[in-house]
Amino acid sequence: MIKFGTDGWRALMDKDFTMENVSIVAQAYADYMKQTKGSKQPKIVIGYDRRKNSEEFAQRFAQILTANGIQTLCSDRACPTPAVSFTIVDQKYDGGIAITASHNPAGYNGVKIKTDFGGSAEKNITDAVETYFEKSPVLKREFTPGNPEIRNLNDKYLEYLKSYLKIDLIKSAPYRILVDSMHGVGGNFIENILSGGKIKITTIRGERDIKFGGTAPEPILKNLLGASEIMKKKEHDLCVATDGDADRIGAIRQGGDFVSPGIILSLIMIHMVEDLNKKGSVVTTISNTMLIYKVAKKLGLKIHETPIGFKYVCDIMRKENVLIGGEESGGIGFQNYLYERDGMLSAMLLMEMMAMRKQSFEEILGGIEKEFGKLSYVRNDLDYPNELKPKLFGALSKNPPKELLGHKVKELKAQDGMKFILNDDSWLLFRLSGTEPILRIYSEATSQALAESLVKFGREFAFNF
Repeated sequence: MIKFGTDGWRALMDKDFTMENVSIVAQAYADYMKQTKGSKQPKIVIGYDRRKNSEEFAQRFAQILTANGIQTLCSDRACPTPAVSFTIVDQKYDGGIAITASHNPAGYNGVKIKTDFGGSAEKNITDAVETYFEKSPVLKREFTPGNPEIRNLNDKYLEYLKSYLKIDLIKSAPYRILVDSMHGVGGNFIENILSGGKIKITTIRGERDIKFGGTAPEPILKNLLGASEIMKKKEHDLCVATDGDADRIGAIRQGGDFVSPGIILSLIMIHMVEDLNKKGSVVTTISNTMLIYKVAKKLGLKIHETPIGFKYVCDIMRKENVLIGGEESGGIGFQNYLYERDGMLSAMLLMEMMAMRKQSFEEILGGIEKEFGKLSYVRNDLDYPNELKPKLFGALSKNPPKELLGHKVKELKAQDGMKFILNDDSWLLFRLSGTEPILRIYSEATSQALAESLVKFGREFAFNF
């Protein structure tokens, strides 16, 4: 089955993500683009990640687009998804394709559709592409000279990324940073960008491994245990991690504790306002930390809340002056950059904050925890039977609990899943994944014990409602 979710189509390569199905998607996309552009010849960029057969899937996609008369530029090597977005905007292409399953496990691959502004395609576009599935025969032919054009997409993108930062200042700061690239396309880019100065960057898992070392390339604690052990030695000031296609970030502090992307967003928000004197509003998804709201209130920034998915964040960023916007899973976008997430930029903005303040990450984070309180965030992903999904949300809607673990529910939000906000601002969220067949249960509370207890309650409720 081919079905676009929160950010593209993702499927197992030994099941649905086959060359035949990729060809169907490519032909449908070609038909959609030709219909949309009319007499104008569309121009499309194609990039791909380090997964098994990603290059071959990208080549097939390019072959079908060129057979349909679409001018195509294809990356000559694996590249970060933001490099595709940058190339679209920089060279005024009509759209792009990234062959990637992002943070999904190694058995998956996927197709992300990018629009002419570089961001992820909205649901109305992916729905429209789906209507063209198998409506016309798949066209194939050998490549012709110059179509597709084959080029390195990374170099110019990396120069653009560097131009957003105070690179010389970061390089001159005497910090020790651990970078975990999780065998994704981030590779050794950060280390190479910041080489030659006082800052010492050590990269782990920078090489390609199509099995990602046996863990999913998603920067959450259970997949960063090796980095966490290194950070327990307190030989590094900060660890930053990027996912499979380098558009998301995670972090680990000294001592080995995970720093959630919501905290990272909050820190960069403070940096942009207080250190860089920038102004604008803030966008966050419903599953993100309450710290974002507290910091935005202190800084006097308007805040928008959206369903989960960076395309919703991006939609607001295109409509008004947004300083920073992001989602709980680590995708963060920035003012006057791309309408897209960028994990490597997020990582280096943290280093820039340290360099400008001449403070260690521990000093910065400790000050935030002292001012706003320490919040504990827990997420649990469950394999969940399809037949229970409508029943669970039907039960939550029809008869929502009035209290959880002795705490009164003061507010219920149902814009994306079901979120129960308690009287002390702790919360519990039930949500179905848009890219995988799982139920996600999220919680945040004023103590780790309460957050874990709320998630445990959610797990039990999901199977015994």
